[in-house]
Amino acid sequence: MSKRIITYAQAINEALRQEMERDSSVFVYGLDVADHKGINGTTSGLAEKFPGRCLSTPLSEEALMGFGLGAAINGLRPVNVHIRVEFLLVAFNQLVNMLASARYGSNGKLSVPIVIRVLIGRGWGQGFQHSKSLQSIFAHIPGLKVIMPATPYDAKGMLIAAIRDDNPVICMEHRFLFWQEGEVPFEPYTVPLGKCSILRSGSDVTIVASSWSCVDALDAAKVLERKHNILAELINVRTIAPFDDATVNQSVRKTGHCIVVDSDWTHCGFSAEVAARVQEDCFGSLRSPVTRIGFAPTHCPTTRPMEDLYYPNAETIIRVTEKKLGLKPADLSDEKFHNYENKFKGPF
Repeated sequence: MSKRIITYAQAINEALRQEMERDSSVFVYGLDVADHKGINGTTSGLAEKFPGRCLSTPLSEEALMGFGLGAAINGLRPVNVHIRVEFLLVAFNQLVNMLASARYGSNGKLSVPIVIRVLIGRGWGQGFQHSKSLQSIFAHIPGLKVIMPATPYDAKGMLIAAIRDDNPVICMEHRFLFWQEGEVPFEPYTVPLGKCSILRSGSDVTIVASSWSCVDALDAAKVLERKHNILAELINVRTIAPFDDATVNQSVRKTGHCIVVDSDWTHCGFSAEVAARVQEDCFGSLRSPVTRIGFAPTHCPTTRPMEDLYYPNAETIIRVTEKKLGLKPADLSDEKFHNYENKFKGPF
């Protein structure tokens, strides 16, 4: 397969376009999907290329989720886009009580092949109502698959796999990732849902991350090797429901140490699920307790200085790893870490 460098947003756009070309039952709908900005470019050009199959809608999330359910059980493959994960909460009744349980309640007679794309995470001054992730809430519900692509390659392959899946799939996309670049084949391909990947091999400590946290963790891993000769193994979770704990546990049995970095609160979050499974399966191999990194236990502030304290970053991961391994804190004054906030133009 030929490869070239494109952005995360371009990878999503290409996945949608190629699947709409391949299958006439695929359509995209949601607030502003046909707008000229195209949800950070992810839906750009679709309305023009596929008349009647890329539809901007009113603000009525509960009704639109029910509309998607009806379309899905009648043979179509809708892709419903929510520009903020908070808006998906308005459709929670349809999502949890209808979509997630339709196959179970019909004894397998009904399939619900719908993809729900939601934007998550921080931007400039998003504040307490527009900066959440909430992935653990959706992963808690049986019948829903929850994916969090972290790379452009994953974004295209996992979205195509999700569209072809006969079950509801929630695809969570962090705002900062849309400008991330990587190698992506032009030809359509799928990345299996429910399988972790290893972004970086190592033997000293296992770092488990998802979505934008993978970018921070990769930055941290490079610094740890350069400053301390520590080889961190970085696990990109990719799918949190179903969760591939076997890959994580295999790594932890090798390294003896586990740090979970989650772009969410730690209390009752996905990081707690990872920690519990590692503790159950790898107790005899652990040389230190599982450590979790997440948001500060409060609502997200809007001002920049407080926001910087609220969100963990690459430096947080480095300091936590140093403490876990008994290392002297390295001088990080000369380090430059990824930050896509200057590229984020908002508001969505």
